[in-house]
Amino acid sequence: MDILLVEDNDSISKGLEYTLKQEGYTVFVAKNLTDAKNFVNTNVFRLAILDICLPDGNGFDLCKNIKNKNDIPVIFLTAKDEETDVIQGLELGADDYVIKPFRIRELVTRIKTVLRRYEKGERETNRVTIKNIQVDFDNACLYKNSQQIELTALEYKILSMLFANIGKIVTREQILDKIWDIAGNFVNDNTLTVYIKRIREKLEDNPQEPQIIKTIRGIGYRIDKEEV
Repeated sequence: MDILLVEDNDSISKGLEYTLKQEGYTVFVAKNLTDAKNFVNTNVFRLAILDICLPDGNGFDLCKNIKNKNDIPVIFLTAKDEETDVIQGLELGADDYVIKPFRIRELVTRIKTVLRRYEKGERETNRVTIKNIQVDFDNACLYKNSQQIELTALEYKILSMLFANIGKIVTREQILDKIWDIAGNFVNDNTLTVYIKRIREKLEDNPQEPQIIKTIRGIGYRIDKEEV
């Protein structure tokens, strides 16, 4: 499991890196904002630990960059216990913060707790992930392998219905009823088939053998719960 550690204090970063590696994590260490952004743009991480004060910027800017790319947990390290720092970090989507000086074992425990929360889907978020596909309902966005996929309004409407009913069959009649007035035009059964085909071409690795949107012959479509 890869962790990004951004900390310009050598003694802190070396101590954390050693302990985290002993726990089985792969650690990428950056000492400034520039190097950290390069790591973020070229690697996929499961969690980020960010110092707030960096030589060429601050951890808040980096947190925005990380959250825009992929929704992973972020823990802030700060030498300041000022309320404004804590609130700003949490408002940016940070999951926890640790005030220096801190005990390394305490930070490791917090890391494990945050990761468990994400793995169980307990973090308050309006996103659903199936395999390498993620739907962000708050922003009406679709991601495949962390890359945003463009959808038409009608394609998103159909897809969001399926992702909102994981494990359940959504009948063609239900879909047609919901998308009737997307653009004030009636969508017929044949047109729906075409739209499902287009959506699969954007989602599936092999649209001819769909693994995400399953066809329930004569009824409708389903996204299987066990694939979550």
